[in-house]
Amino acid sequence: MTRRTALVTGAARGIGRGIALSLADAGFDVVIQYLSSEADAAETVQMLRAAGVRADMHRADLTKHDEAAALVQAAHRAFLDGGGLGLGVLVNNVGNYVSKPLLELDISEWHEMFDSNLHSTFYTCRAALPIMRAGGYGRIVNIGYAGAQHLLARPGIVPYTIAKSGVIALTLAIAKAEAGSGISANVVSPGVIETSVSQPTREIPAGRLGTVAELSAEVLHFVQASDYVTGQIVDVAGGWNL
Repeated sequence: MTRRTALVTGAARGIGRGIALSLADAGFDVVIQYLSSEADAAETVQMLRAAGVRADMHRADLTKHDEAAALVQAAHRAFLDGGGLGLGVLVNNVGNYVSKPLLELDISEWHEMFDSNLHSTFYTCRAALPIMRAGGYGRIVNIGYAGAQHLLARPGIVPYTIAKSGVIALTLAIAKAEAGSGISANVVSPGVIETSVSQPTREIPAGRLGTVAELSAEVLHFVQASDYVTGQIVDVAGGWNL
């Protein structure tokens, strides 16, 4: 078996599960990360194996840099003994969300938005890049937030928006630094998806929620594209936040 391994964070259920399954359908072995949803993660692994690929799950708190680094190493080694090519794809999907007026935010909530969304993405990318450089191949897809590339006032989700804007800036920096190395880095930014906490359908020009399948398809597009396609941001949002 000479398949590459894809690591998807926050993949026990929802968007992460959908992305993991799309990668399995494309022929990648898959390692998923979870924090507290062990039963859901185990179910996802069963679904991945039913798709005909090798799959594994690892618990890790990605707000801690050492656990993030250990996860990346474990994913890289997961299927090497079976002839796999090691880690080739990293999808950073993990990240919490809070909607609350700025002055009602706890200090802990402020830090959590950065720790879970931005810092975790930096930690996994930092650990994965040397592996990808050594192999001359890498596809990094970070999950953003539709419209985060535009500096607009969003008073109800201030730290979340700033963190996701940071994810975009980080991704662009990686894309430029790694151009020509066989590694690409891109952002897929969901708007209001069928699994979203809040679902303001009336604010969406397309008049409906996005689906997990539509979002997963864009992630897979960047994974399967040439490394010449890098530093791009695609909103899956039906015209929302334009």
